[in-house]
Amino acid sequence: MNRRRYDVVTLFPEMFAALTGSGITRRAQERELYQIAFHNPRDYTSNPHRNVDDRPYGGGPGMVMMAEPLELAITQARSEQLQTLGTSGPVIYLSPQGRPLDHERVKSLSAEPSLTLLCGRYEGVDQRVLDRCVDEEISLGDFVLSGGELPAMVLLDAIIRLLPGALNDASSAEQDSFADGLLDCPHYTRPEVYHGLAVPEVLLSGNHAEIRRWRLAQSLKLTRERRPELLDARELSKEEQLMLAKLDASKENA
Repeated sequence: MNRRRYDVVTLFPEMFAALTGSGITRRAQERELYQIAFHNPRDYTSNPHRNVDDRPYGGGPGMVMMAEPLELAITQARSEQLQTLGTSGPVIYLSPQGRPLDHERVKSLSAEPSLTLLCGRYEGVDQRVLDRCVDEEISLGDFVLSGGELPAMVLLDAIIRLLPGALNDASSAEQDSFADGLLDCPHYTRPEVYHGLAVPEVLLSGNHAEIRRWRLAQSLKLTRERRPELLDARELSKEEQLMLAKLDASKENA
């Protein structure tokens, strides 16, 4: 079994109980698809108060996480990866300054045997840690959170659900939004009519070819309405081009 290992450098390892304690990520851990370990920078300090932050040079508000405790924690994480797997993976810092996360990057990271995730706090971390230890910075979007723990959990959740055996139905991941570069189509379940709203007849027809075409058309429609830039970056098939032409024609005739 190609079990993955994920090491997290964080001041708040208890937050990750939300990841390991429920849902797909809990079951994947129980199936031994991945191992997760935590490294608290406070355990790598040399001062009696276990301080991991200090005032920024040049002045300004807030505090900055010091370089040494973070680097020692990262070094320990990579050492343990080498001992257990024979290799150590990239070190990723969760940061608003990082590359925006997308599904393609999640897929590539899910193939890595190990990762070390660095969760910052306060005003950030000493730049020298990034220069010496970090391979990549990743952002969830153009906003600021209190720390890197929630982004790290989001990243891990997205990665873990792609691991072979994590989902009871492997095809579920293939049909998710962004899995093929489009937004997902609408989904329905019982009852057939809810408050006067009926399930589209095509989904009740049993005609799998027509159902596939309907779902593709709906995905194209939603993507054009909500995320048109995804279509601009996509190489459309002839079928998709025809569907979009029909959507445009129906808009003009409306």
